[in-house]
Amino acid sequence: MTRFLAIAVAEMHILRRNRWLFMATLIMVLFALALTFAGSAPTGALGVDMLTVSVASMTTLSVYLAPLLALMISFDSIAGESDRGSLALLLAYPAGRGEILLGKFTAHIAALAFAMTIGFGTAGAVAAWFGGVSVDSLIALLRLILTSILLGAVFLALGYCLSALAGGATAAAGMSAGLWLIFVVLYDLGLLGAVVLDQGGVFTQSVFPWVMVANPADAFRVWNIAASDSVALTSGMTGAAQALPMWAAPVSLLIWPVIGFALARAAFQRVEP
Repeated sequence: MTRFLAIAVAEMHILRRNRWLFMATLIMVLFALALTFAGSAPTGALGVDMLTVSVASMTTLSVYLAPLLALMISFDSIAGESDRGSLALLLAYPAGRGEILLGKFTAHIAALAFAMTIGFGTAGAVAAWFGGVSVDSLIALLRLILTSILLGAVFLALGYCLSALAGGATAAAGMSAGLWLIFVVLYDLGLLGAVVLDQGGVFTQSVFPWVMVANPADAFRVWNIAASDSVALTSGMTGAAQALPMWAAPVSLLIWPVIGFALARAAFQRVEP
């Protein structure tokens, strides 16, 4: 436990020194505030408070930004150490490779949690101040923050896996960009094309919802939508959320970090210092 915490503390000092924590928090605050004010126009027409619309907008933001920030912080965790020549020193410490990964993961998820809590919390407070608030919208905001952290954990683990498999930091960066593009953009485009070709057949009615929720980014979106009627009203994804049982999206999003971390540890075991 002491070794794992020592690695986590060292990683946190690195994040503070290279200003990553400050920049990630600033990005979250600016984007969340921009979407909050840009999306405040339809509140009167929909009959909901400003915070509800803000949460729906920030859900879309988090689908794109949480995986991107997680991959930015994790892609060189192993490949970068190898390029800098510090991997051999790191592996010489009396800590197992699983402990090293766990220490890095703890520090990185704490940094993501801080950035997302401050970013979404600031935007939520502004929306509540100017446009009102309800109990349901407050719960939706808290759920958004927690699930965004969980989504970030998924891509942190996948980023470690790519970092261990890549030959260097440059290759890891390219692989991470490709992973983000596949999970966040191309996956949904492929599903959309399949639905159009199916024309309301068996795939659209029975298979499509499950294939969609198998993607952690879509599982995050469905979880936040299915859990709140007001967010579903403003998001336009009510049908997709209602086609699945309530447990489907949470189970998918909770399993993915475990799968990613197991893959990362297996890949790290094969890395030679």
